[in-house]
Amino acid sequence: MATYTAVYVRVPEGYVAFVEELPGVNTQGRTLDEARENLREALDLVIAANRELVAHDLVGREVVREQLRAG
Repeated sequence: MATYTAVYVRVPEGYVAFVEELPGVNTQGRTLDEARENLREALDLVIAANRELVAHDLVGREVVREQLRAG
């Protein structure tokens, strides 16, 4: 399981949240706990969507898949 950096920025409406390493994984929440929960959901959704897009693009092609751990 990969580990990412969650960033929470206080704004008048609550918190804006994003994952530092993954553009497109961002959300907001009225409270810090809500922002955390929403960010986990956004991360899961973006990863699932990316996997689906790649699977569609690779139909009929020979591919090698393996786990990759960041340094």
